[in-house]
Amino acid sequence: MEDSSDGKALSALKCDIGALLDTGRVSAYQRWLVFLTALTIVFDGIDNQLLGVVIPTVMTEWGVARSAFSPVVSLGIAGMMVGGAIAGIAGDRIGRRNALVASMAVFGAMTLAAANAGDIYALAAFRFLAGLGLGGAIPNAATLVAEYVPRAQRTMAVTITIVCVPLGAMLAGLLGSQLLPMIGWRALFVAGGVVPLVAAVLLARLLPESPRFLARHPSRWPELVRLAAKLGHSVPPDAAFEDSTERTVTRAPLSSLFDAEFRRDTIALWMSFSSCLLAVYLGFSWLPTVLTGAGFTASVASNGITAFNLGGVVGALVSGAVISRIGSRLAMLTMAMCAIAGAITLSLMTIALDALAPLMIMLTITGGLINATQTTMYALATNVYPSAMRATGVGTATAVGRASAILSGYAGPWALGLRGSASYFALIAAAMAVCLVALASVKRHVARRG
Repeated sequence: MEDSSDGKALSALKCDIGALLDTGRVSAYQRWLVFLTALTIVFDGIDNQLLGVVIPTVMTEWGVARSAFSPVVSLGIAGMMVGGAIAGIAGDRIGRRNALVASMAVFGAMTLAAANAGDIYALAAFRFLAGLGLGGAIPNAATLVAEYVPRAQRTMAVTITIVCVPLGAMLAGLLGSQLLPMIGWRALFVAGGVVPLVAAVLLARLLPESPRFLARHPSRWPELVRLAAKLGHSVPPDAAFEDSTERTVTRAPLSSLFDAEFRRDTIALWMSFSSCLLAVYLGFSWLPTVLTGAGFTASVASNGITAFNLGGVVGALVSGAVISRIGSRLAMLTMAMCAIAGAITLSLMTIALDALAPLMIMLTITGGLINATQTTMYALATNVYPSAMRATGVGTATAVGRASAILSGYAGPWALGLRGSASYFALIAAAMAVCLVALASVKRHVARRG
């Protein structure tokens, strides 16, 4: 901070909130805020996975085939695409905290409403509406934690938050399998709706707005003064704020993503999100089919997808720590190249009962590399865009990437119909090759520490 030369009034004091955040230590309060924000994504992962948990039970109760649920799943993904874009823009307009809490309220309320669905059409409609909230939570949570902590800790904070999606999904699978026989699918949806609704009310009071967002709105500077004190920085009550660590952007409509300064990185991020999410969803959606088609039991197939996911959780956390030290370009390009090598190796392997151990090892390694690349892309996106357009940039990249989830529903069967597992894993390798090229094209990678 600097005083005016004549020492007239404290109103002349300028406080650089970006410098305060980036040069300060990470306080216990900041860690608490990252934990609370990550918790919202745990709920997101749980509600996202609930449909998959209850589909077999609903099939039996309603007497319908599994294929009847394809529109339900597709509409849910479409809702996430729309929600990611809308909530990202809203995050830059009304605040990241407000958009995040609103997203939680939407997916909680619509999951609760889905408990009363009487047919496939109603369930599909509620799932689309829930998808609006599920898709909107992730970009705002990523943006919020990125702006709570110093720049040096940004990658790890965002990675910890986003990795809560698969953690929540695994939690839904574990709890759902235990509770579903006892309380039924409708009560499970009630629980899946009420818990995030209650959490949204609590988090509206516990979570502050992003300090970097507040710095751009003079009417909210008194709020920022109080937040700075909680973060361990003493600021005069009528100080004026600026953020010299962020590039100045006076407007942030959606079209600003394609201004000359950001066009290349926007296109590269959209390509990387789309191609990597295609590889991720090919694994999520069709890996069990590959394994059961090779003669493995449903239990082994379930273990295979668990290995694919668990490798991603571990890989994401390790890669977040590595990127924080050496930067994202070298780390992410290395992960993408190794993921390509892993997928090619799997395409050359014989998927058979007598090769279970090496198969599981390769699934864990390859899944870990693919999911780690995808998770750390959110940290990369928060680094590419300045604060005024950060939520919009992350949200639209996420929304564009969601289209690959729908594409995977057609690309998976097509690849399996060519040469079985060989062409299936080759398609995953090809998707990661596109991702590698896109990541190499990004200009604003996370810089090496120091």
